[in-house]
Amino acid sequence: MDAPFDPWSPAFVADPYPAYAALRAAGRVHHYAPSDQYLIPHHADVAALLRDRRLGRTYLHRYSHEEFGRQAPPPEHEPFHVLNDHGMLDLEAPAHTRVRRLVAKAFTPRTVERLRPYVEGLADELVRGLVADGGGDLVARVAEPLPVAVIAEMLGIPEADRGPLRPWSADICGMYELNPGEETAARAVHASVEFSSYLRELIAARRREPGDDLISALIAAHDEGTGHDEGDRLSEQEMISTCVLLLNAGHEATVNSTANGWNALFSHPEQLAALRADPEKLLPTAVEELLRFDTPLQLFERWVLDDIEVGGTRIPRGSEVALLFGSANRDPAVFAAPDTLDLARADNPHISFSAGIHYCVGAPLARIELAASLGALLRRAPDLRLAAKPTRKPNFVIRGLGELLVEC
Repeated sequence: MDAPFDPWSPAFVADPYPAYAALRAAGRVHHYAPSDQYLIPHHADVAALLRDRRLGRTYLHRYSHEEFGRQAPPPEHEPFHVLNDHGMLDLEAPAHTRVRRLVAKAFTPRTVERLRPYVEGLADELVRGLVADGGGDLVARVAEPLPVAVIAEMLGIPEADRGPLRPWSADICGMYELNPGEETAARAVHASVEFSSYLRELIAARRREPGDDLISALIAAHDEGTGHDEGDRLSEQEMISTCVLLLNAGHEATVNSTANGWNALFSHPEQLAALRADPEKLLPTAVEELLRFDTPLQLFERWVLDDIEVGGTRIPRGSEVALLFGSANRDPAVFAAPDTLDLARADNPHISFSAGIHYCVGAPLARIELAASLGALLRRAPDLRLAAKPTRKPNFVIRGLGELLVEC
């Protein structure tokens, strides 16, 4: 293969797309020994397997670790796994159905639309601060604070308490990379303990004095449920895990989409010029194209619960598949000129928000946030330009920039 799949190589992380093209050309399934996973690079297969109930984010609703041929996690990792395994992203039916139904009530089109003025006002305020200083780090000044504040506002986390949220999230999300080491695990466990402890105290405070926020709504769903009606009930651990998941998923993707998107725009000045010339017309399709072109989640893992076959290759029960979102979003079978950034692209069935029962519940909010920050920067910083070469995070699975220095 001309461009090998090597997720620990800085050169690969900087530009994985040639390796994806080589994978697609070489076949539909590739066993990757270093992570013991089956790589799935084609859009049609990724989309189909996301909806295939013979796969799951967990296997523990059907099998023990031993029955599935897998080792249980080390006991010292337990705080991370307790937190992670009770969030709806890592649940399967019927638990997933119950938790998602309750959480989805907070993400109805009406509820999300009510947040638009807050999101747009905050985006404008952050951009005005950046412009007043003549520029700075777009990640730290705009991309990070906007979605963190929005999710924290939804959850009802006081402004004074929001400082640790991003570091906790980054440490927990380190466990989603391929083959995370013990140092990464130790940071994730520490963050899981601290974040869980904070939320337990906040839930107790909201139980005493409910507010107009999602945590109060989840408490109401917990307290109004009965032992005979689990269909409208969350355990306290599910509440804690849900809050952490919403914060992590609700801002990691948006932070990285914003930074990746501007990096792509700076690399394609003719597209940036077209967007500046007619932002009202291009903004909606630009958001979707930037999500497709350099997706913030490159890989999504699923366990094979029953034997499956893909392209004539049998993948046995107990295996893990790695669905390559970044490759699927550049598949020429689905996207014309897939390696070209085309902000006017109308037909854009990208899978950056996943598909099936685990489709991102916060996708409508993420789109509002991305459009708000992009629009504010186009409006208030019409001459925005790179001040230094961007620095990329070393992560592969969750793809983003560490720093994006700009001048206004």
